[in-house]
Amino acid sequence: MLRQFAAGIRALFRREESNRELSDEVDSYLEHSIQAFQARGHSPEDARRAARLEFGGETAVREQVRTARWEDVILTSLTDIRHAGRRLRRCPGFTTISIVTLALGLGASTAIFSVVEGVLLKPLPYRDPQQLVAVRHTAPGIHIPDLNMAPSLFFTYADENRVFQDLAMWSPDTGSVTGLGPPEEVPALDVTHGFLTALAVTPQIGRAFTANDEDPKSPRTLMLSYGYWQSRFGGDTSVPGRPITVDGDSYEVIGVLPPSFQFMDRKFSLLVPLRFNRASVRLFNFCCQGIARLKPGITMQQANADIARMLPMAPEKFAMNPGLSPTMFQESRIGPNLRFLKDEWLGDIGNTIWVLMGTVGIVLLIACANVANLLLVRVDGRRQELAVRAALGAGWARMARELLLESLLMGIAGGALGLVLAYLWLKLLAVYGPSNLPRVHEIALDPIVLAFTLAISIGAGLLFGAITVLKNARPQLLSGLRGGGRTLSHSKERHRARNVLVVVQVALALVLLVGSGLMIRTFQALRHVDPGFSLPEQLETFRIYIPDTQAKEPERVIRMQQEILGKLKSIAGVNQVGIVNRIPLEGGSNNSVYAEGQEAREGATPPNRRYKAISPDYVAALGARLIAGRDITWLETYNQSPLVLVSENMAREIWHDPQAALGKRIRMTLKDDWREIIGVIADLRDDGVDQKSPAIAYWPLLQRPYAGAPKSAARTVSFIIRTPRAGSTAFRQELQQAVAAVNPNLPLADLRTLQSVYDRSLARTSFTLALLAVAGGMALLLGVIGIYGVISYAVSQRTREIGIRLALGAPLPNVTRMFVRHGLAMSAIGALCGLAAAFALSRLMKSVLYEVSPADPITYVAVSAILILAAALASYVPARRATKVDPMSALRSE
Repeated sequence: MLRQFAAGIRALFRREESNRELSDEVDSYLEHSIQAFQARGHSPEDARRAARLEFGGETAVREQVRTARWEDVILTSLTDIRHAGRRLRRCPGFTTISIVTLALGLGASTAIFSVVEGVLLKPLPYRDPQQLVAVRHTAPGIHIPDLNMAPSLFFTYADENRVFQDLAMWSPDTGSVTGLGPPEEVPALDVTHGFLTALAVTPQIGRAFTANDEDPKSPRTLMLSYGYWQSRFGGDTSVPGRPITVDGDSYEVIGVLPPSFQFMDRKFSLLVPLRFNRASVRLFNFCCQGIARLKPGITMQQANADIARMLPMAPEKFAMNPGLSPTMFQESRIGPNLRFLKDEWLGDIGNTIWVLMGTVGIVLLIACANVANLLLVRVDGRRQELAVRAALGAGWARMARELLLESLLMGIAGGALGLVLAYLWLKLLAVYGPSNLPRVHEIALDPIVLAFTLAISIGAGLLFGAITVLKNARPQLLSGLRGGGRTLSHSKERHRARNVLVVVQVALALVLLVGSGLMIRTFQALRHVDPGFSLPEQLETFRIYIPDTQAKEPERVIRMQQEILGKLKSIAGVNQVGIVNRIPLEGGSNNSVYAEGQEAREGATPPNRRYKAISPDYVAALGARLIAGRDITWLETYNQSPLVLVSENMAREIWHDPQAALGKRIRMTLKDDWREIIGVIADLRDDGVDQKSPAIAYWPLLQRPYAGAPKSAARTVSFIIRTPRAGSTAFRQELQQAVAAVNPNLPLADLRTLQSVYDRSLARTSFTLALLAVAGGMALLLGVIGIYGVISYAVSQRTREIGIRLALGAPLPNVTRMFVRHGLAMSAIGALCGLAAAFALSRLMKSVLYEVSPADPITYVAVSAILILAAALASYVPARRATKVDPMSALRSE
């Protein structure tokens, strides 16, 4: 076996030497045979003749020896591949068109699969990621399907759970860093000490948090991200123990996180301990996110059951918040809603990605059908050759292998070019893709994606190659040998396969066009949504945070914000300025709102409402509409007058009319003072353009919940500036100068226009629309090319028939209609099949549609009309050419 293997290797890489050795072996055998015959008394001539007669033909023996060796399979395959490549090179036009067509489908499939693999399939970059869960809740009693973690529940679970190996809370935050250069606001994560333990992360240098770091009485500590450590501290390994000032307080750096660590798609520079005084924790404060690592062998069902067991223990351990109903926890019916951390990370983006993957899969099928049609036309020109080879004894398997090899070579070449296109598309995705696409940095052409591309390239080659093989590899000898005769016309059977492929292309193209049409209708519906504000491109926004160290008294905080507002108003080109704690389209905090006289019973839990703290002139600056009543004033803000504004939908829900809401009173808790409604603001889309407007209560920036309670002020606020200069670099520099003139230690964060926030809320829809539109356009183009090719080929093959018809006096329009009718018939059949498939498949798009039914009749009718019109045009052009045929030339053509 070793000798045979070595000989085979030598034959593969040293063919001339191997052939020489085989010839020498044959010559040696003959020489020994001759000598044996001579020993029996034969003359040299007779001995040589007898030996050759006994041995047979030398060439046949050599071939027999070669075919008995294992390397012959490889050598024969290489030879076949070389011949297949040579045949493809002889037809550069056909080969180029086929490879480019395949590359479009394969490249799109590779690009989308790299997104699927990087976003959906790749496990999270933590140890045993399948054990990591997001600890969330549901509260159907107050109409909240997805609820955060409360410190009271965190401590309860930490004490009583039986299913968690590690448990932690976290919350996104920001911090104003001073003393290291110009003040800057950096992203941060507030976490409990079990956070890094749950994720199995070890610091690069220094130590991780302990329970002592969470004690409000202990010195403040923090950890640095690797990137911030490198950029701000130059990678200094002596940074642990160094003080850093954040929000005016001194923190000690205790460690640096490893460079590979990331948490979901949260960008952060600082990791800060969550510090709760357990003795002062109240029951209702769902402020944070929960994360846990399940014990080995624990299922999600068991974990949810354990959470349900512990929830009733929380009211026994922690007191209800002052002013809230004592029965609010029970009436909220809080329950477990755990889900895997990966699912929490991805959200519902997976539905969109799978829709796109199915879309490009259809494009690939259309491309394969198109190339199969081209191959059928090309092989049709080789029917006589194949028939002659079959008549001379060539086997079906041999001819099938040659045809399949050509298809495979084109498939692999198309895959190689598709990789280049996929690389370019991924570069465009990084620049123009939705900014909220999770795990976008993990999308790459890695080995798994390359293996996928190779697999679908081979699969595509086998698919369209198999169609050609089944149609032509076993040719009918008589019709093949006589196929070029002038007495024969081409039968319908010769065209049937091509017609079926065109019908398939049209059907698949219609499915994609319906998807594109539905997304266009969705985008139009979203564009016509009134967000509640006007001209967002003229609204510049930025956020600041005023810590206790800069202004301790709440009233001083508001006066500083008003001073900044005054400076901003003095900038050239500024028309209006307002302040809000959270800008529109980015959500906000919710809280219960009691309406006077509207309680179902004493102490009943009211529904949650959105909470906004605003300044005077915020409504005017935003371009919102005050549909009833008036705005608050600065005097009323400083006097903590018990006033409030509400949204239109809240007024209609409770009092059925905006005007009727004026003079009515609401409060957040049973202990708060009643506040009079002085104005009603038109509804604002606060959770995104595609989400319903929440009911919102607008409170003053400075307020006192009830008599005797301390004042409170919104320290983190966003300024909204209306100006035609929004977005310009020079204007933003003037904004920074205006804030610095009031307090140079306040960094500006999130400088952007409201238009960019608006566009981001539409990013996923725009992204899906763009890809579906491109895919639909490609499908339509390929489908039209398929129809054009079939009709053109039919015209070329029926030239003699056309000449006879014209010679016998057939009107030219009749000849044109004959071919156009053929194209329209194929298109109509394909459209009917496509409509049925689209009706079934479009329901998968329901999650990405907005106010558009998956069975939208306008879309189906419009798409069908466009497709039929394109098919008619694609059929008319070659059909028109048929009328130019000269009857005498056509009759002499054969």
